[in-house]
Amino acid sequence: MPAPRPTYTFLGPEGTFTEAALMQVPGAATAIRIPSSNVNAALDKVRDGSADAAMVPIENSVEGGVTATLDAIATGQELRIIREALVPISFVLVARPGVDITQIRRVSTHGHAWAQCRLWVDANIHGAEYIPASSTAAAAMELLEDDAHYDAAICAPIVAAEQPGLRVLAENIGDNPGAVTRFVLVSRPGVLPARTGADKTTVVVPLPEDRPGALMEILDQFATRGVNLSRIESRPTGQYLGHYFFSIDADGHVADARVADALAGLHRISPATRFLGSYGRADEQSPVVEPHTSDEAFRAAHAWVGEILAAETLGSEMAANASPTA
Repeated sequence: MPAPRPTYTFLGPEGTFTEAALMQVPGAATAIRIPSSNVNAALDKVRDGSADAAMVPIENSVEGGVTATLDAIATGQELRIIREALVPISFVLVARPGVDITQIRRVSTHGHAWAQCRLWVDANIHGAEYIPASSTAAAAMELLEDDAHYDAAICAPIVAAEQPGLRVLAENIGDNPGAVTRFVLVSRPGVLPARTGADKTTVVVPLPEDRPGALMEILDQFATRGVNLSRIESRPTGQYLGHYFFSIDADGHVADARVADALAGLHRISPATRFLGSYGRADEQSPVVEPHTSDEAFRAAHAWVGEILAAETLGSEMAANASPTA
């Protein structure tokens, strides 16, 4: 009997950069793929069991962290990041046939796409009003509706190519031609991805107390163990002004002694720390590990302490068992 096909959800509709990221997952082409209208909806499908995993954007090389994802995975039922994918980003400006670029007054797209095309828009469609959309593909698809309330959309080239009702007015309109978006595949807690030697660990650390040095204590847990941080962002908890949590990506796997020791230190000073997963890096870059923070160095140090404790225990027992001579 064949194994059931996995079910994945992604930030839809079809044709988004998120779907392109999902297609990098082995077996995704033959899996059941369900578009979701937003990040929260995608993650809710994972939490309630209607999807095995969700592909969502988490970071852009131009705009930084995707706040909707950072906030959604920091609270609620725990989830795990099991994989990441990198997708080069390029944009096109599309409109319905017969619409010229000089006629455009309102443009729709996703907020991150708009941020990455602002300079081009200012230079070529000066004064155009931005209309937010849930995704770049959604903006393009709605443009096909008779009651569309904007004149053009910014989307991925593949969307324009697959929709004969759209006309490409300009290509490669991104302000940064090297833009890349990082996506993560999120599932319910289960089997931890195996250590590859080129891994990343993501955690959420609430600031336990707003006082001088509080953030330094968090950073010291990594620095003193030689763990590099590839991303750290502060996000408001929503409880009150000035109350934050930190979303952190650290180089290495929780199975690495230095990373495990750092996480233990984090939990000691901030017990509400949330582990979001250890997984292989998409770029397969191994971290630089100093000799004194290698797993071998940690094992040797723990063995040394163990020898001290064993010797002291033995000495205490010998002293207790010794009796004065008559």
